[in-house]
Amino acid sequence: MIILITGAGQGLGLETVRAAVGRGHQVIAGIRNTATENEQLRELQNAFPEMLNVIQMDVNDESVIRKAKTIFEEQFGSIDAIINNAGILLARDVPIEELDFADVEQSMMTNLYGPMKMVKHFLPLLHQSTSPCIINVSSEAGSFSGAYGGDYPYALSKSGLTYFSAQLRKALTPQGFVVYAVHPGWIRTTMGGDQAPGDPKDAAVGLIRLAEREVLPEQDSWMIDHKGEPLPI
Repeated sequence: MIILITGAGQGLGLETVRAAVGRGHQVIAGIRNTATENEQLRELQNAFPEMLNVIQMDVNDESVIRKAKTIFEEQFGSIDAIINNAGILLARDVPIEELDFADVEQSMMTNLYGPMKMVKHFLPLLHQSTSPCIINVSSEAGSFSGAYGGDYPYALSKSGLTYFSAQLRKALTPQGFVVYAVHPGWIRTTMGGDQAPGDPKDAAVGLIRLAEREVLPEQDSWMIDHKGEPLPI
């Protein structure tokens, strides 16, 4: 498979790149700034030189996405899966009375509009695949049952992402696609913190197994975990 992963420079994105190349897939790793040295990605490139391409992919910049799509179309002709992993968590623990709406706007831009832009431009390449897949990394924080009255920008943007995933599933499943909104769990990353119980390596392998269709969840599930188990709305 040819798998495009955004937010690939650290955390879950980096571990998903590692899992994908380890399972024999061609990976396009999108990072926001290719000028910044990323030792772990460089080590992966050295270990898998024919399987890993690292490219600039700022999901907030539609012109960058459009340019990347043109390059990939010329180089590969198609892709099999997009894993929309890039995301931010701003204004953590800020009460609504003190919320800066610049943080809300930036969160929506990255966490919701970014995946929408990716699908907009790369959908034609996915249509060329025999087993196309779109995975949007969401969060139970954006579900009704998981609402906890905090992290407003993050939770609202992830709620929108889950709904967008449901829309895509309705539109694209009849065309042979699988589309998932995936809650990877509370995992040990920069965003999740050191106290998180989950291992990002396990979540990453789960995402790749979903892209491979090794795991096939119920199609009417709004959101699933990385093992493919449905989560409450």
